[in-house]
Amino acid sequence: MGVTGPPGPVMDRDEVDRALARLGAEHEAIETSLLALQDHAGRRLLEGADLTGVTKERWESADASITLLWAYFDAYSDALRSAREIRSRRRWSSREDLVELTELLRGESVTVAGSATATANAPTLHGSSGKLSERFSLVTLVERMNELYATSLDMVVAADAVWSALPARIDLLSAELQRTRQLAHSVGVRPGEHPAGDDLERITRTLTSLREQVISDPLAFWQRAQGSSAPGGGKPDTTAYDREARALEEVRREIDAVLTVRQDAEARLVRLRDVLSRADRTLAEARIARVEVLAKIAATEVPVVSGPPTVLQEQLATAAEYRRHAQWNRLSPLLESLEQKAEDELLRARESLTAVTAPLAVRAELRGRLDAYKAKVARHGLAEDPFLIERYDAARRMLWSAPCDLRVAEQAVLRYQHAAAELLSAPRVSQQGGPEDRRGESSS
Repeated sequence: MGVTGPPGPVMDRDEVDRALARLGAEHEAIETSLLALQDHAGRRLLEGADLTGVTKERWESADASITLLWAYFDAYSDALRSAREIRSRRRWSSREDLVELTELLRGESVTVAGSATATANAPTLHGSSGKLSERFSLVTLVERMNELYATSLDMVVAADAVWSALPARIDLLSAELQRTRQLAHSVGVRPGEHPAGDDLERITRTLTSLREQVISDPLAFWQRAQGSSAPGGGKPDTTAYDREARALEEVRREIDAVLTVRQDAEARLVRLRDVLSRADRTLAEARIARVEVLAKIAATEVPVVSGPPTVLQEQLATAAEYRRHAQWNRLSPLLESLEQKAEDELLRARESLTAVTAPLAVRAELRGRLDAYKAKVARHGLAEDPFLIERYDAARRMLWSAPCDLRVAEQAVLRYQHAAAELLSAPRVSQQGGPEDRRGESSS
């Protein structure tokens, strides 16, 4: 080792002792880390697993790195032991001892002979060609071990994190899925007969496949943390699991809706019959009113009243049939559709009645207005005025005759109003002979 001479100045005894203390501490730390890695649950699982994909590729590299790590550590231990033996020869080391120690502690004095598989699969340092033997200084060897340890631990921790998180969650979700399948079967939600049944089958297949993928290729479900260089920096990627969990939750809500239908189906059917019956009665009332309007109101276009839609009654009968045969999965969507259609039908019937009776409402409003002005005129002592009586009688004959022309009757009511307003606002002679202004009273 001393043929070429020590690298740089020869170390003195204090420098040698400090270096040996530092290297000894590093040796203990590295040994502790390697033993922890060797006993890591993730590493043991990786050794016995049937791996695929990116995990298989990275484990082959990590396994070779771990093998190489022990070879490096053994070489490091041998070098450290040799240095300690040289230092322990005598209390005060000779010049020759210090030269040898300097070469051993600072020079590329450590030769590591690794297996072809280990050196081929393990990642190389700074573009190293992966030779079967390499020479290192102790400092460089420590750096190399730290690098290999970090990459190996990162892989092991990531795989273990995924295996610790996802399979258990998938199993819990699968158990919930099984309970949901049993409940769905009890209410008639089956594949091929209800969309929720088809969804349950798809979720079952997806979860089975997902679990197999997680077990064989956990690193495919690892999400590395942005900007993190620490081993195991990241978290399991639960995107696929979360998607299926949401899908199962939607199916559960669908099943709950079917269960709700089973519990209150009869009450909902009764309400539906009542709503449709009210709609039929309203349409019948509109048809009668239309006949009355055509007989009593002239020159008016009265909308035609359609009959009740038979399709709703047919669907109601189908819903009752579903209930009798406990086909809750078919009854649920049909009831929801029927309830909305029934409300729409009742609203249409009411609008039809309003449209048909609108001319009668206009006539009633005109009659009320005419009588209100007559009462106002009477309060002011003008009820016997011949002109007003003539105008009132003309308007009344039009409003109480059949058929009534609303446009002509409205003009007659307006003429009576105007005449009454003129008389109410005109000055009158008081009993003392003086003029009396009636305008103040006209607003009463």
